[in-house]
Amino acid sequence: MLKPLFIALTLALAAPLHAETGGLPVSGELLPGWREADGRQVAGLSIRLAPGWKTYWRAPGEGGIPPRFNWSGSSNLASVDVRYPMPKIMEQFGIQVIGYDRDVVFPLIITARDRAKPVTIRAEVEIGVCQEVCIPTTLQLRGKLPEKGTYDAAIGTSLDLQPVRSGSFSCEIEPIADGLRLSAITPQPQMSVLAAVIETRNRDIWISPSTLSRAAGNLVATVEMVPPSAQPFSLARDEVRLTVIGKDAAVEMQGCR
Repeated sequence: MLKPLFIALTLALAAPLHAETGGLPVSGELLPGWREADGRQVAGLSIRLAPGWKTYWRAPGEGGIPPRFNWSGSSNLASVDVRYPMPKIMEQFGIQVIGYDRDVVFPLIITARDRAKPVTIRAEVEIGVCQEVCIPTTLQLRGKLPEKGTYDAAIGTSLDLQPVRSGSFSCEIEPIADGLRLSAITPQPQMSVLAAVIETRNRDIWISPSTLSRAAGNLVATVEMVPPSAQPFSLARDEVRLTVIGKDAAVEMQGCR
């Protein structure tokens, strides 16, 4: 088996790297975007993939590597809300993964500590890219965001492609030997469902791929959740997120009854 290869790519506003020219399967660019009336900056991370390569959604499925963002080196930065356009359900090495098999833009909703001052980004982004081998890749983002900027259609399109936030769901939760079993129940969506993904805010909790069933006009997605302690645990229902993914649409719901 090949050992993982770690690659550091430096991204800059004025001079983005294009890794394909150096034989690497991924390149990136920080899109400066624009500033909203409320003072928030709408920027983007543009990722370009060589043909045949893929990268992953925030919940990557059984074998993927989720993106991880470290913004601690930035200045005048209060928060960053990373948004994800609707992903694709794919197969990799015989297992299901969730992500992107073409170029993708992750919109970044940035809030400054002091809106009267510029925001300087110095961040590390860890992503995975896969073809026949998977490569954990670290992107180094560097750049000062403009005070106003202009609308960027690539960012705007990705915002439009986010899963629609709509609907509600209930949860049935029972303890198992090493954690919890959770069933999310929601009215059957008006689409052909390819996957239903259940997440919590705690990324240390392992969550199995969901098993789908249908009962009385409802879609039921059942997962097992195992914390690092491998013991039953208390789960806040308002932290549970359900995303139902179809071929051409996705619906996202936050908090279960």
